[in-house]
Amino acid sequence: MNYPESYRYTKEHEWVSVSGDVATVGITYHAQHELGDIVYVDLPKVGSHVDKGRTFGSVESVKAVSDIYSPVTGEVVESNEVLGTAPEQLNSDPHETAWLIKVKLVGDNDLSDLMDATAYTEYAGAEG
Repeated sequence: MNYPESYRYTKEHEWVSVSGDVATVGITYHAQHELGDIVYVDLPKVGSHVDKGRTFGSVESVKAVSDIYSPVTGEVVESNEVLGTAPEQLNSDPHETAWLIKVKLVGDNDLSDLMDATAYTEYAGAEG
């Protein structure tokens, strides 16, 4: 799997892409692959506050329920409504159309502690 070079990745298998003061957050191909068939996604409402390193939702598959952790701090300005009726899109396109939330960044959102695509590919490969 090729992970987008412009994204940054967490050890919990989320990705973030920043454009201006808005960050788009999703789960990685590795995460959805490990979960299996995704049947439900619980996302925060627009206007909710998310904190870096804290859970903001969950993804449920036929295998398990997994928490989703925010790689940034800010206010949710958009949740991917498509996933409410078609959560399986996370299995087919987790890095593009199946993003989870968009966050207006507030405070210090230094992403230097997150992995680049090369480091994440090695990390995910080492996990299994």
